[in-house]
Amino acid sequence: MPEPTDDLTATAPPLDEGRGHRLTLRGFWGALPTSGRWLLSTTAISTLGRGMTLPFTIIYLHEVRGVSLDVAGLLMGLIAGVALLVTAPMGVLVDRLGARRVVIAGNLSHAVGATVLAFATSLPQFVLAFVLIGVSFGIGWPAFNAMIATIVEGRLRTQYFGISFALVNLGIGLGGVVSGFLTDVSRPVTFTAIFLADAVCLLVPVGLLLGPLRAVAGRPEHAGGVASVGGGYLTILRNPAVLWITLLTFLSSFVGYGQMEAGFPAFARQVSEVSTRTIGFAFAANTAVIVGLQFLVLRRIDGKRRTRVFLGLVAMWVLAWSLLGATGLVAGTLAAAAGVIVFHVLFGLGETMLQPTVPAIVNDLASDRDRGRFNAVSSGAFQLGAITAPVIAGWMLDRRLGTAFIAVLIACLGVVAVLALALERRISPDVNGVVG
Repeated sequence: MPEPTDDLTATAPPLDEGRGHRLTLRGFWGALPTSGRWLLSTTAISTLGRGMTLPFTIIYLHEVRGVSLDVAGLLMGLIAGVALLVTAPMGVLVDRLGARRVVIAGNLSHAVGATVLAFATSLPQFVLAFVLIGVSFGIGWPAFNAMIATIVEGRLRTQYFGISFALVNLGIGLGGVVSGFLTDVSRPVTFTAIFLADAVCLLVPVGLLLGPLRAVAGRPEHAGGVASVGGGYLTILRNPAVLWITLLTFLSSFVGYGQMEAGFPAFARQVSEVSTRTIGFAFAANTAVIVGLQFLVLRRIDGKRRTRVFLGLVAMWVLAWSLLGATGLVAGTLAAAAGVIVFHVLFGLGETMLQPTVPAIVNDLASDRDRGRFNAVSSGAFQLGAITAPVIAGWMLDRRLGTAFIAVLIACLGVVAVLALALERRISPDVNGVVG
């Protein structure tokens, strides 16, 4: 195993010496450059505040500030809409200014938005807060993923994305538990406190990027790379591999994350007829699976074709959605409650296969000169799926089309499998994560 370096600007030592390498947590940490260790160490802290506010934002708007539910829903949707609008220009800024500067701007935007939200009492103030948070979300994926990709490469990049995802879930999960004990709708100051805590947590990585990591991910040099392109987004999308991974990302978001805030809870309540407490336990089980099993999954998929790993995800999510659909046959029973919880266990296991693969493929296709735009394309596809999914879920479930809803999701997963195999034929073994 190569000795770690103290050079903050260095990329990771290669881990691609052969198939015999066995991934260990100690080996992973030792292979990270110092900059990677700094960044990874703050991941759970920076997302702790997001976890504190995520489950309670709509409750805060409606029950504390008196905003009607329909307006509160529109405000929440404003975040995704703004994020989608700013993703493309932010990808260009990453390539021109460097990922570090854009990440700093995104975190500051979110911190200011959370602070405004903590004290907001009028609709214009709420709109301003959610626009600022939406801007930060639009920045987050293309800029942060691009920054990670400048620090680590090869197999280590896959591992970093996976472990970072587990830490993100750990921070969000712990944040939700903490805020669950702290918040009280009869005491608005408790909600003010969690939004201010969110702002403070986001300033931790800003401090690192202005201090120890100030030399990381600066302005890219204009030199050729793996898939270097000289044009804009249309040129990038003309690359067949990019087109396939973009379609795959959209459908994965539509079937997966896009259904978590609307499709899953609506189905669980309306069709499975389980309690809100059961839904809460299901989300807790999801977090536990990701945090507990992500490293073990990384060990199993290390050096394997990323597209084949994606087929494993498809199989897991088909099983998960099928199980959730079956709970409708025993609605309102203990079996239905158990099925809803197991659904999220299986779904979480699929997530552990998703996060190490798609970002790694996207960044291995890109070069340093266009990495921001490549990640912006992927981010835009993900956000579009997240916006479309609740609309379709709401329309179908409102019309009591629960069985058809599950069938649509399973059919989409079949298309995802076809796209993964098509992608495999259009990328090199190195981009597909094959060792040696």
